[in-house]
Amino acid sequence: MKILISQPPPDMEKSPYSELIRKYNVELTFHPFIKLEPISAKEIRRQKIDISAFSAILFTSRNAIDHFFRCCEELKIIMPLETKYFCITEAVALYLQKFITYRKRKAFFGLDGTNDSFFECMDKFKQTETFLYVCSENQQDNEIVNWLKNHQCDFQLGFMYRSVNNDLSEVMGKTKYDVICLFTPSGVYSLLENYPAFSKNGTTMAGFGNNTIKCLENAGFKVTIKAPLPLVPSMISALDIFCEATLKKTT
Repeated sequence: MKILISQPPPDMEKSPYSELIRKYNVELTFHPFIKLEPISAKEIRRQKIDISAFSAILFTSRNAIDHFFRCCEELKIIMPLETKYFCITEAVALYLQKFITYRKRKAFFGLDGTNDSFFECMDKFKQTETFLYVCSENQQDNEIVNWLKNHQCDFQLGFMYRSVNNDLSEVMGKTKYDVICLFTPSGVYSLLENYPAFSKNGTTMAGFGNNTIKCLENAGFKVTIKAPLPLVPSMISALDIFCEATLKKTT
């Protein structure tokens, strides 16, 4: 089975993806479908955002954390110690240790990687904090934005990076994959813009996150592999379940 993962290649010695190879003898290809470009400090100033004035920062990815603290460094901003950080998953929250002294009292995260659990961890703070949602200029999670609006939160979007399509010819032009894994709506758009006439032709589509899954379905694809779910917190666990079921069918 050949699986295309639309992300940069990990360190396979430490990556749980290596366990998939060992268990199911699958062939994994890693290639990001999008590239992230930083938004400069000059452009940040044009947004009229006083970063240090926000008491709570929202992160849905490690990339958002990287670009937030890059912007802070470029703008010579030191975040107050009492700043709260709300993260979509524990893994994203733990990544904060690269930039701050990590304390549970100021780092909060959803329990299962879904937007619903993300909202639960923010709920009791919705009327007391001022939120900065760090996101891409051309890709925000509308469900998060709508939750903030519907609960009358004091919030602002902070555009600190933008996504651009990557060249997919190196991988898509040479090999037919049994499974293609997509992690963002931008990745779906990149696939369709690189290959407007793309037909899955038996390819199983995998989507991570509600917005990615909706984007795939709106484009006419059936999404067979979905994550995160309450008992399926990651794409790796979703692929493990799918590979095991496929193996049983063929034996």
